[in-house]
Amino acid sequence: MSQGFELTVLGTGSASPTLRRNPSAQVLNVRNHLYLIDCAEGTQIALRKNKIKFQQIEHVFISHLHGDHYLGLQGLLSTFSLLGRSKELHIYSPRGLKEIIDMHFSISQSQSNFPIHFHEIDKMNDSLLLENDHLKVFALTLKHRIPTFGFLFKEKKKARHINGPLVKELKIPYYAFEQLKKGEDYINKENDEVYSFEKLTFPEDPSYSYAYCSDTAYLPGLSEQIKEVDILYHETTFMQKDEALAKKTFHSTCIEAALIAKKANAKMLLMGHYSSRYLNEESMLEECKSVFENSHLTQDGDIIKLS
Repeated sequence: MSQGFELTVLGTGSASPTLRRNPSAQVLNVRNHLYLIDCAEGTQIALRKNKIKFQQIEHVFISHLHGDHYLGLQGLLSTFSLLGRSKELHIYSPRGLKEIIDMHFSISQSQSNFPIHFHEIDKMNDSLLLENDHLKVFALTLKHRIPTFGFLFKEKKKARHINGPLVKELKIPYYAFEQLKKGEDYINKENDEVYSFEKLTFPEDPSYSYAYCSDTAYLPGLSEQIKEVDILYHETTFMQKDEALAKKTFHSTCIEAALIAKKANAKMLLMGHYSSRYLNEESMLEECKSVFENSHLTQDGDIIKLS
């Protein structure tokens, strides 16, 4: 199985789709496990274009219930059924999404052919949402016009690498490899000799983290929750000249997103959720870079790989 950590950006626009941009949706691939983050209209087509296998998606995270972040979900669920899906699906969202989906199934006199588990994110308890053998996912409370959450994906520590020639030379049994990979010494029960894991293995590959923050007004405290994150996606809906409009609509400017990245000591800032009023995003990039140098414009179809 691949040890990769890969983000595919499916949509970078804001409320209104354009010919250049779909609204918000992303797929995070962690060790061949796929996590769909937001699901605006057009997401299915974007998945097809990017050759992402629908059936591998097991978890969906919806930041909030504005249409440009979830209106593609019902269609995706219907497609899952048409494809004969039987594997369960977990959906994490603010309160209300289950009622919307249930109402659609009821009115259309249809139903899913697979189990759907809805997990409501409680604003008073917004910490750990999901934990499995390779990562943890935390909710981040954002500041928008309705309950809105970001998501922090933190990859767990990987296994160490076995020093093949040395374990062969020392005749270390195969059943000891797993404990050595976990950083545990091997003790030969016949003679009580201790073999150090540090001697018999090489260090593990790096583990990575990703924070998704859209939509939100400027929230300085957010930087403390995402300290040292490897990749930060933070909405950059407006330029600084439109700061008043950003405040009115509970969105962020490029400068504000860059400040969050700088205060968090993030390694990389990904921009997105661009207002359609701007035809040239290079000026937006310049604003971000004036505060945080490692800022990047994202485009629909971009793939960011860490390995």
